[in-house]
Amino acid sequence: MKSKSIVHPLFAFVAFVPFAACSLMAQTANVWLTTPDKSSLVAQQPNALQFSTAKSDVPTIAVDDAKKFQTIDGFGFALTGGSAQLLMHMSAPARASLLKQLFSNNGDGIGVSYLRVSIGSSDMNANVYSYDDMPAGETDPTLAKFSLAPDEVDVIPALKEILALNPKIKILGSPWSAPAWMKTNDKSKGGTLKPEYYKAYAQYFVKYVRGMKAAGITIDAITVQNEPLNPKNTPSMVMFAKQEDNFIKDALGPAFKKAHVRAKILIYDHNPDVTSYALSILKDPDASKYVDGSAWHLYGGGITALTEVHDAFPDKNIYFTEQSIGHGHNETSIDISEPVSEVVIGATRNWSKNVLLWNLAADPENGPHTNDGGCGSCIGAITLDGDKATLNVAYYVIAQVSKFVPAGSVRVESNDVEQLANVAFRTPEGKMVLIVSNTGNFPTTFNVIYHGKAMTATLPEGDVATYVW
Repeated sequence: MKSKSIVHPLFAFVAFVPFAACSLMAQTANVWLTTPDKSSLVAQQPNALQFSTAKSDVPTIAVDDAKKFQTIDGFGFALTGGSAQLLMHMSAPARASLLKQLFSNNGDGIGVSYLRVSIGSSDMNANVYSYDDMPAGETDPTLAKFSLAPDEVDVIPALKEILALNPKIKILGSPWSAPAWMKTNDKSKGGTLKPEYYKAYAQYFVKYVRGMKAAGITIDAITVQNEPLNPKNTPSMVMFAKQEDNFIKDALGPAFKKAHVRAKILIYDHNPDVTSYALSILKDPDASKYVDGSAWHLYGGGITALTEVHDAFPDKNIYFTEQSIGHGHNETSIDISEPVSEVVIGATRNWSKNVLLWNLAADPENGPHTNDGGCGSCIGAITLDGDKATLNVAYYVIAQVSKFVPAGSVRVESNDVEQLANVAFRTPEGKMVLIVSNTGNFPTTFNVIYHGKAMTATLPEGDVATYVW
């Protein structure tokens, strides 16, 4: 985070006003900048901006904190089993330093405040497992063999070290598959959940949440199934909307209620090109009464679909739970403006309470991952090669917001401006945070107006800036 800073012409525009009025209205905005050439990486600029009564004839972003939207739960990454394995294979001092950089909000820390973990293995694990694997042909409907032992090797130890740095971090659990013996094809890849095992699988979730709690880890929410319309990962499981609806209302919801499990239930956890999936469950009062909201990725469809779902069911929350960013290791440049615009700004402007990227860490070969269905092209936010940590574009995408917008912040109104994607927040401490991404191919000068005062800034092409006042 101590990368060399480059100063761009971030100008304050000041008009003559009487001294007394100026002293009352003056306000300073600090600026943190990330540039595509990596000359500035979430680096505070030496020249703060001054608000005044002046306005110039340029595009204007008007921030209005009187108009409030959703409360933010946090920003972060998926702590896959592979990520945890790489972290726990680091030396203790190197790991402690990296975790502090990620999860602390002091000094160079970026304040990651939300994590997603897999319930059982994901495709970014070295091997496939559930918490109740049985030999072929055998079943365990009472879950007598249930055990979190596979996670006790790396995932749980990593989470405990993270929680020591940030005890309030929120954790989301998502399954890639039920145990194979519960499925129609008796395999970890593909297949669907047999209806006769709905209640057993609901108890599997109850045991998971309780087991993690016993280990000192609170699961804030679960999704019913990761990418329920994708049978191509290893592991994976298809769960159509009607199946998920029935599973929630007949098994999972009642099981959580009876066991007093407080973890939120989130539905869908897939792309916004099939909004009918979430909407159909939310329309069913018998299922919807157990559901906190819906979860979304962005590998297909448009981000504005999240607002369509919110507007149809405004009492249900929206969560953005996965997006992979980056397609190759580039030591000299990063494409930062597009993912900040499309994912961070796009999701939060469309009611999401969080933004999670896929995934926290991978090795130089984008592993570990499972065979025949693991993601070999998924670059971690951090590339870990032993103790050597290389920060990639996804790290800076999250850092540009997580460092400044803690959990409990509220999104407030800011208008759309062509080529200047933006989103504004008010933090619990009363600070205003404005994130602006220049998606154009030329520098743009613009005004920021807040409570009748204005500042003027210039943001070069491809740059992302966070303004805090």
